[in-house]
Amino acid sequence: MPQSPSKGVILGIMVGAAGISLLLLWYHKARKPRMAMDLPTLLSLGRFNAVTLQDEMHNEQGTAMVFQGRQLQVLEKLNELLTNMEELKKEIRFVKVAISELEECVHGELEGNVTVHRVSPQHRAKKRRLTTVQSSATSNSSEEAESEGGYITANTDTEEQSIPVPKTFNTRVEELSLDALLQKVDQLRMNESTKSESFELLCDHKEKFKDEVEFIWRLARSYGDMCDLSTNVHDKKYYANIGKSLGERAITRAPMNGYCHLWFAVLCGYMSEFEGLQNKVSYGQRFKEHLDKAIQYIPEEPFLYFLNGRYCYHVSKLSWIEKKMAATLFGKIPSSTVEEALNNFLKTEELNPGYSKSNYAYLAKCYLDLEQKQNALKFCNIALSIPSVTNEDKQAQKEVENMMTSLKI
Repeated sequence: MPQSPSKGVILGIMVGAAGISLLLLWYHKARKPRMAMDLPTLLSLGRFNAVTLQDEMHNEQGTAMVFQGRQLQVLEKLNELLTNMEELKKEIRFVKVAISELEECVHGELEGNVTVHRVSPQHRAKKRRLTTVQSSATSNSSEEAESEGGYITANTDTEEQSIPVPKTFNTRVEELSLDALLQKVDQLRMNESTKSESFELLCDHKEKFKDEVEFIWRLARSYGDMCDLSTNVHDKKYYANIGKSLGERAITRAPMNGYCHLWFAVLCGYMSEFEGLQNKVSYGQRFKEHLDKAIQYIPEEPFLYFLNGRYCYHVSKLSWIEKKMAATLFGKIPSSTVEEALNNFLKTEELNPGYSKSNYAYLAKCYLDLEQKQNALKFCNIALSIPSVTNEDKQAQKEVENMMTSLKI
């Protein structure tokens, strides 16, 4: 018997309501898989439960609030990061200004206006240890800037580890006469491990002997030693810059003192490592100019001929474009030959037999370039028989080993 229209309509409405309810249930499960769903509560007599819908809406609002809270946290972190970057930019600008004033500060080094050695990396390392507790109590920053004598440095563990901190020194300065002091620092400097102690000893006496030429050029030399010992680029430049200024002062006071010219030339060489092409070439010219003057005043010093030989050797290896650039900048093309370099290295050996491992390495390179393999092999073997002590020795060792490989083929 066919159903009446009213019953059919009622049945259709109930089936439609149930279908829509099931569809809504599937939608919520797909969209919020982690949210618990209750089918008997959702479907009640073919219609929605208003209370259940209100609960769902409340859960969605809560989720949205949590999401907005996390967004706010991210925005706060980004704002904090931007603020820190602005502060860092200000500190960098401050550092640049301070470094630019370093030259002026150094001129007062021997006038008693600045106590440079107290802000050298060694003293800064000591100072950090003393102020660690104070700085941790007053600041959350991981970096502390220090400015004395026009030099700024960041307080980081990496920098401190890279600094050749001297061994223990007496806190009480020993009173020495000038002759006794110079003799002692010269002896200390002969040993690679006590060069930093020689530097400290000179710094401790600078107020007393600041006007003595023999003291000034030794202090400049000692800054060069510290530049060579340092592994941190900023520290190397710091030492080289002060040493160069002291060397200039020494030459002004004693223009005919060969050692003043020698160590000023060496420090110009160190400074060239940190400069662009134009300044590098300029320092190279100053190096050669004062090296020649030093040879004129102290021709018996073997170190001068070693430096001159090294200069001649590297100039002989300059490419055409490098020479052209030098001529464009200064109107003069530097020129030299391997033969000229060889004569200087032989002169070094003549004045002081067994002068250094590096001198033997350069002799071997010169003979190898001149295709005199037997002589090259001879000096390679001599170089290998000498122990490596300094960084220069270690570099020479590598070069000699490479040459030996080519000579045996």
